[in-house]
Amino acid sequence: MKKYLKEIIILIIQLFMFYVFPLFAGPTDAMGMVFLIILATLLISIIIGSISNKKAKYLYPIMIAILFVPSVFIYYNESALIHSVWYFVISSVGLLIGIIIQKITHKETAK
Repeated sequence: MKKYLKEIIILIIQLFMFYVFPLFAGPTDAMGMVFLIILATLLISIIIGSISNKKAKYLYPIMIAILFVPSVFIYYNESALIHSVWYFVISSVGLLIGIIIQKITHKETAK
């Protein structure tokens, strides 16, 4: 459990984005909130891709897509279920960017 502390902290931040931030959005702010959460998901997945050395980081996009589904039924309607696919795609892209950043920085520190 302690060896996955970085991944757990990042996952808790992501859960905070999915379940607490929509509480502060008004009815007209829903699209802006979705954009903000997508942007935050991209940034958080870049962070996990660049700081984590564990193989569990590759499950991060799948976990994010699954963890978003209950928030659809809490805050949105069924038409927002498609956003779980977007969160999967965005977090996969961010994870790949983070892995590339990690590879580049490890090459430079090895020299």
